[in-house]
Amino acid sequence: MPLFAAIKLAKEKSLDLVEMSKDAVPPVCRIMDYGKFRYEQSKKLQEARKKQVVVHIKEVKFRPNTDEHDYRFKLKNIINFLKEGNKVKLAVTFKGRELVHTDLGIKVILRVIEDIKEFGIPEFPIKPDVKRTFSTVIVPVKAKKVQ
Repeated sequence: MPLFAAIKLAKEKSLDLVEMSKDAVPPVCRIMDYGKFRYEQSKKLQEARKKQVVVHIKEVKFRPNTDEHDYRFKLKNIINFLKEGNKVKLAVTFKGRELVHTDLGIKVILRVIEDIKEFGIPEFPIKPDVKRTFSTVIVPVKAKKVQ
């Protein structure tokens, strides 16, 4: 149908001519109430957002010489984060000459991974981040099985 005829028909019905697919040749249009169409689209978008699951990444920082009490406290927090379904980023930061002993920081991360293996598993291997940080991301066990 020619454009002028479609516009005339839409005006007679007191509706709008809405282009549905602009990439198609010829363009696909519909005669409808545009306000009602936008309202329905926004409702569909809200429904999609409601059903969406948001996974947050919580970061827990360690030092190569983290004390035992602090280690246990942070381990308890990591387990709680994983139970809630969040990912956890483990980071070991080095200051000054500690950077010479990166193996101590990697041992800390490996110890944490071993202690929480029933709650989460690493998403990728331990890697150096910025200048003085080694890190990895732990994914909850249930979420990893679904993927």
